[in-house]
Amino acid sequence: MWTLRTWSTHTTTILLFAALSIGPCCHLIQAITIETPEYSLIKSVQEDVLIAVEIACRGTPTIQWVFMSAQDKREVAVWQPGVYSNVSEYYEDRLQTHANGSITLSDLQLPDSGVYVVTVADSTGSSKDAAVILKVKEVLYEDLQYLSVFATVLGAIAGFLMLSMWLLDKVYRRVKSMMRQSYNLSEQRMFNPEDEFKILN
Repeated sequence: MWTLRTWSTHTTTILLFAALSIGPCCHLIQAITIETPEYSLIKSVQEDVLIAVEIACRGTPTIQWVFMSAQDKREVAVWQPGVYSNVSEYYEDRLQTHANGSITLSDLQLPDSGVYVVTVADSTGSSKDAAVILKVKEVLYEDLQYLSVFATVLGAIAGFLMLSMWLLDKVYRRVKSMMRQSYNLSEQRMFNPEDEFKILN
């Protein structure tokens, strides 16, 4: 009887140790990771933006993006890579989903500024969230004017440099021609020994 009680206690200890050991392993296997290279993005109106994430989980994940701002909250998209993809009507012509959980939003507008939250869920019901802030700035008229003036100045400088190079080339050729003519005249004025011998005879 004592042997049976001792065996039961020993077995219980082993089972408890195994449960404690396997528990963290299962948690690690089922864990969801979301890596976000950039937590804040700044783009201009009509540009495209890649809101990048890299997800990892066991099995096929369910990925959902939601947009939130002070004025609005709306669903962006929900999909399972290789299974289905459902993009909301507001974004259907401007959004592209990626297998790694990222989304590409094109033709940005000012109302697109806000927080984009991604939720990744696995088959066990576990989920994890991450957020990326997007700020869309307007291209101001002053900026365009500054760029046009800058481009005009650069064009003027380029034209001046080309004209200067052309003038320098002309001067170089002229000087070279004058030096060649001067050299030829000096050679003609020099006495040739054969001519001198003819004159003496």
